[in-house]
Amino acid sequence: MEARMHAFGLFCPRYTEKDGGAVVAAEATVEELARELSSYLDTNRINQVRRAYYYAEQAHEGQMRKSGDRYITHPLAVAGILADLRLDHQSLMAAMLHDVIEDTGIPKDALAEQFGDDVAELVDGVSKLTQIEFRSRAEAQAENFQKMTLAMAKDIRVILVKLADRLHNMRTLGPMPYEKRLRIATETLDIYAPIANRLGMHSICTELEDLGFSSLYPMRAKYISKAVEKLRGSHREIIEDIRGKLQEKLEERGLPGRILGREKHLNSIYNKMKFKQKSFHEIMDVYAFRIITDTEDNCYRILGAVHSLYKPLPGRFKDYIAMPKANGYQSIHTTLFGMHVNIEIQIRTEEMEHIANNGIAAHWMYKNEASGVTTINQSRVDRWVKGLMEMRERADDSMEFIEHVKVDLFPDEIYVFTPKGRIMELPSGATPVDFAYAIHTDIGNASVACRINRNLASLSQPLQSGQTVEIITAPGARPNPAWLSFVVTGKARSSIRHVLKTRKRAESMELGRTLLKRSLKGFGAKLSDISDAQKQAVVNHNQVNSFDDMISDIGLGNRMAYLVARQLVSGNEVLDAPANLENAPDSKQGAVTIRGTEGLLVRFANCCKPIPGDPVVGVMDSGNGMVIHSDTCSRLPEDDEGRARLTHLKWAKDITDEFSVELRVELERQRGVIAEVANAVAMADGNIERISVEDQNARFGIVSLVVHVNGRKHLARVMRRVRNIRAVTHIGRVRH
Repeated sequence: MEARMHAFGLFCPRYTEKDGGAVVAAEATVEELARELSSYLDTNRINQVRRAYYYAEQAHEGQMRKSGDRYITHPLAVAGILADLRLDHQSLMAAMLHDVIEDTGIPKDALAEQFGDDVAELVDGVSKLTQIEFRSRAEAQAENFQKMTLAMAKDIRVILVKLADRLHNMRTLGPMPYEKRLRIATETLDIYAPIANRLGMHSICTELEDLGFSSLYPMRAKYISKAVEKLRGSHREIIEDIRGKLQEKLEERGLPGRILGREKHLNSIYNKMKFKQKSFHEIMDVYAFRIITDTEDNCYRILGAVHSLYKPLPGRFKDYIAMPKANGYQSIHTTLFGMHVNIEIQIRTEEMEHIANNGIAAHWMYKNEASGVTTINQSRVDRWVKGLMEMRERADDSMEFIEHVKVDLFPDEIYVFTPKGRIMELPSGATPVDFAYAIHTDIGNASVACRINRNLASLSQPLQSGQTVEIITAPGARPNPAWLSFVVTGKARSSIRHVLKTRKRAESMELGRTLLKRSLKGFGAKLSDISDAQKQAVVNHNQVNSFDDMISDIGLGNRMAYLVARQLVSGNEVLDAPANLENAPDSKQGAVTIRGTEGLLVRFANCCKPIPGDPVVGVMDSGNGMVIHSDTCSRLPEDDEGRARLTHLKWAKDITDEFSVELRVELERQRGVIAEVANAVAMADGNIERISVEDQNARFGIVSLVVHVNGRKHLARVMRRVRNIRAVTHIGRVRH
């Protein structure tokens, strides 16, 4: 337990362990906190924190925690965690007051009057949300996270107070009912620990992970903890021996550096065993050390020294000083082989150590100093929060938003280069499309191809660290729905979905308007002649938000254009009359023109594969727009009511697109006859998509071809070429 409490490199004496493993607060006082704060805050600011404490104590008077402690012990402990991180006085005041708005009914305005707007905004951001009726717990969690993102965008300190609040709640989870413990622990591992990691706050992240793991799997945590203790005892001599040799080598070279042993965390051990299929002894037989020195130059000198002592393992060296991780983490990692064991070594400066443990919180400690590292760390976090806000704007609801964000919370990174040499950090498995969206949304939307290390490559190819990626764009290009099957970043996924949704809306409006105008024409009316009052009456009757929504519904196939047209021209008396499709005006009047490039909402049926020149009709598919069939297709309805629902279509004159047609060729078996068929198609400017031999015996065979053509005349030319082959006995177009 003590190892877990070394959250910030300090043993926190405010917590003791009762029988049964519950962590409870010993009586801590505001004066103890004030003494700790005096190491970095002036008296005036400490007094402001004191005042916030006494205000909160009065507000929470009579309230108790599940453990039996006075409620005020919780805000005081949260402030204590933030004091260990050396956060500013406003954050500490917000920590003291963070439950006041929700639990005591004191309004935000009263806090602003007492402690200033900044503190009131922080408290408001951190306050648990008012109870809202959600359809599910997952939705409540997603909604919480969405609001937390908004608060983070205003002031990143909100999340620091929230993390400290969650950490103290996790430390004192023992008295909670079992169900609530599981829910809080799961939420901690899913959301809060990854956020702490993304903000570079290693200390809080590992403690949250270990506490969450212990709550979810108490027996497994106990077993691993005992095994670690046992192994540590038997390995003590080897550890001291390695440490001694490393110290000796540094002294010999005159290099300053303190050497620390690194503890492996329970959750980390468990995940390696579970996901990397490693045995406990495989994980624990690696000896981990951290060497902390004064300057960046000495980091590299120490690297040379340790490599001269033990042999480095190939492929296990990582330089995060030259290329920091996405959360600002910097260090040199190397793995050595010596004393018949693997030795993992991390080398970093004191400042890098501080930032590795406290991440974004280090910003407040260093903000008055000219510290390049912290500025970089801060700008990374700002970039991440800005990215979150972009995703939030594009998501339809909080569930979609959290789905996008979870992907980004915190994968293994790869590092690739732009053609100008700028380093881009992306999650492992990212593709050129992810890279394009990481540069700019407009570049992602207009991507058509890419070059990797100057060679043309597929947009779906996973990138590797060290590659140079160049994106080729084209004006007017649009995202392909197929990209959603391989992109991995939340930004790419949310941007593509946003464009597709916008495009689908525009297309459904256009198609719906065309179909409605055609139906109105059958009634001898024009859309421009319909009064706004009549449109609104029809909108109200159909219970939609607006006339545009109703037109969009027609385009999506959710409403019949004829029925809406009938309501628009007939006035209120027909709104509630039953639909009578038999009395519909002649549906062939004013056939809708199609070009074949209508986009997401006009698709060609796979059963009959219609091509320009074929007589065609449209079938509305609810929610998905129109499917175009040949008018002789066997899948079309045969009854009068069903036929009345069909939309008669005509082809535009200047279509240049290609369409798929399936052909069935019967032929005598001869050597090279398949190649002859393929050549004949090519000579007629056809393009073969697929060719297969379906059935054959000693003398005859049947070949199935799927060919791309741009209309019936082109198809006739292809079929004539194939029919002229001597071995071909019959060729026909397949219509299912």
